[in-house]
Amino acid sequence: MFAITQAAAEQIRAAIEQEENKELLLRVAAKVTEDGSIEYGMGLDEPKEDDTRLQQYDVEILIDPKSVDLLDEATMDYVELEPGQFRFIFLNPMDPHYVPPKKD
Repeated sequence: MFAITQAAAEQIRAAIEQEENKELLLRVAAKVTEDGSIEYGMGLDEPKEDDTRLQQYDVEILIDPKSVDLLDEATMDYVELEPGQFRFIFLNPMDPHYVPPKKD
């Protein structure tokens, strides 16, 4: 099942608070690229009838039917890649270019 970290949830909730329409939910999408890797997208959207809906850390997540299988084992996190540079990342063992995080 797709998951988000608490750090990602905090950033998503902050983004929703800045929107005029507080009813928007997080939509996450994925597609396979020509080289076989998985490309990700996300944004705030309204639910559609055929969406899969999940809730984690008080964030409701929408996933369209085409993306469900590609996101099944993925986790979205919000991390500091370099000092002062934060961004969302996707950790997905189903992606052929996935490199597991190093264990301490």
